[in-house]
Amino acid sequence: MTLLHIEEPASRTGAWHTGHPLWRLGFRPFYLCAALFAALAVPLWMAQYYGWIRGGLAGVLHVGFAWHMHEMVFGMAAAVVVGFLYTAGYNWTGRWTPVRGKLAALVVLWLLGRVAMLLAPPVAAAVIDWLFLPLAAWPLWRVMQQTGNKRNYFLVGLLGLMAAANGVFHAITLGWLALAPTAPIHAAILVIVIMESAIGTRIIPMFTRNGAPGTTPLVQPKLDRVSLGLLAAASLAWVASAPAWLFAPLALAAAALVLLRLWRWQALRTLSVPLLWIMHLSYAWIAAGFVLLALAACQLVSASAGFHALAVGSMAGLIMGMMTRTTLGHTGRPLKAGRAERVMFVLIQLSALCRVLSALGWDSGAGVVLLVSAACWAVAFGLYAVVYRPYLSSARTDGKPG
Repeated sequence: MTLLHIEEPASRTGAWHTGHPLWRLGFRPFYLCAALFAALAVPLWMAQYYGWIRGGLAGVLHVGFAWHMHEMVFGMAAAVVVGFLYTAGYNWTGRWTPVRGKLAALVVLWLLGRVAMLLAPPVAAAVIDWLFLPLAAWPLWRVMQQTGNKRNYFLVGLLGLMAAANGVFHAITLGWLALAPTAPIHAAILVIVIMESAIGTRIIPMFTRNGAPGTTPLVQPKLDRVSLGLLAAASLAWVASAPAWLFAPLALAAAALVLLRLWRWQALRTLSVPLLWIMHLSYAWIAAGFVLLALAACQLVSASAGFHALAVGSMAGLIMGMMTRTTLGHTGRPLKAGRAERVMFVLIQLSALCRVLSALGWDSGAGVVLLVSAACWAVAFGLYAVVYRPYLSSARTDGKPG
């Protein structure tokens, strides 16, 4: 049994067919909201960064560097993670994760968090925003506990770590903790990397075997465990501000094993299948990110390059790959990428490349490369929202629940 088997189970109970289709399973509203937010938030941040927001509006909107960091991780990414885990949890356990009214309430809470972070006083924004992850994790924990799905408990634990990191971030911005606001953001990104590494370890070889005829991905559970352990150890070392002589070897070893496993998964044989190469290439950004962090620990490059490789290349790349695949599969459509999907995948990878190059100093004085990265990001997520909105807001084509 794989960690993330997202095919339809044999049977389901409950009035799943009632109400608007948007509220029938977690991926539907959360993917749509996350994509729309991602498409709008980065241009808004660029407008503030370049001083294009002026006058009274600049004083009303709480758009700054801390807002940008927070909203990409605890806003956009958190929504996708919750929507994905609700959909996967439904398949793991045979029990409904939040649907209809309960799902809508959680989405409203998430939306209130985005508005609060933009407009509300700091304390109110902190409370409203922080509540989302704990309240979203609880029903997932309940269905796993009720069905004895112990194998996936750790994913709820990782959501708890993200909630803790979010709480630390708000404590810092409120002046209650004397730490850099980047610290909890980095920790949360690393938690998401571990989450996507664990899930990717189980699904990427399976999807490759099923979607690229003739491939025989080689999977070694022991090697996978060692790789995940090294990623976790390197992440802990970074969060703990370990010296370069300790962190750098851990990070480089973790990166090497990621690349070794990708080679064994026959990544190069997926180049003709967009729904597969987006996953392999995005997974490879994990290795790139840890190499750059090792160089940053040795003060050779900026840590921003490493974390943008992880956040844009790996996290956003896998988000785009899984949002398209999950939506197609769970709305009863063929698992086949068309022109729109290929454009989305190329744009998000270009966004990652340009953002890392900009962080490495390969940019013009006017920040042209950074602007290209932001434009690619916004168009990629905006295109997903436009193309996939009808899929997400209509019933499954095959009449199945979800």
